[in-house]
Amino acid sequence: MNGSNVQQAQAINARMYRFDRAHAPLASPAEFTDDHVRQYREQGFVAIEGMLAPGEAEACIAALMELIMDPEPKAKIQFTRPQRELATAEERELAVRKVYDYVDAHPALHAAAFHPAIGAVVGKLLGEPAKLAQDQALLKPPYGGGEKPWHQDMAYGNLSYEKAVVGVWIALDEAGLDNGCMHVIPGSHADGANPHYAVRDWQLCDANVAVDRDVAVPLKPGGALFFHGLLHHGTPFNVSAKRRRALQFHYAPAPSVKLSPGEYKRMFTNEMTSAEC
Repeated sequence: MNGSNVQQAQAINARMYRFDRAHAPLASPAEFTDDHVRQYREQGFVAIEGMLAPGEAEACIAALMELIMDPEPKAKIQFTRPQRELATAEERELAVRKVYDYVDAHPALHAAAFHPAIGAVVGKLLGEPAKLAQDQALLKPPYGGGEKPWHQDMAYGNLSYEKAVVGVWIALDEAGLDNGCMHVIPGSHADGANPHYAVRDWQLCDANVAVDRDVAVPLKPGGALFFHGLLHHGTPFNVSAKRRRALQFHYAPAPSVKLSPGEYKRMFTNEMTSAEC
């Protein structure tokens, strides 16, 4: 990222995110109680450290690197640069934005997706049996890891179910205020579905984000943020010298079905109002 791009990234970070209010996660899964289920329903999220043990988080990093370096990848990989320009292993790694559809490609990543501790929390939050709806890894390299603007996950077609999904975002590196940890708007899920627009990404209109209510959620490696599929959330640019790698899974209630295309348009686009961003 060159100097002008860094300035632009810093300007977006300053305008769209707050860095003076951080949520304190639960110290371990053992602290999770029915009170936190109620908190989730009111606030739209709960954060818990230690969902993955250190060795499990390290195994997931190694698995992702193995998939990224494989000349015949067994998962889907999204690069930010043409692969022909990537001369070294480090260049290849740092050009990856996302790895997905990997659950059956590596046992360490499969184990994370079906981790019993994660499944227990998801089950309590949903209140009914769950099914895995999506798996991906989101990577922010140092000195230029891109922003994921404010959005609702159920506005992405593959997650648009008739019942709310639960997202689970797991830090593999330390995710801090300086390298792109998750930011959330507490209680925003209660406002329902909102139109999304193709601006910097498929996102909520910047003007419609309650940035003054933004709360950052720093996490240690292995810590997880559990969040409602309609919660407003995003991650700023990483302009630090540190990597920020994370896994993200989504779980849907087992009996739920996908929204029809017409219902999706009604809920998540401006088709009904013709409002512009």
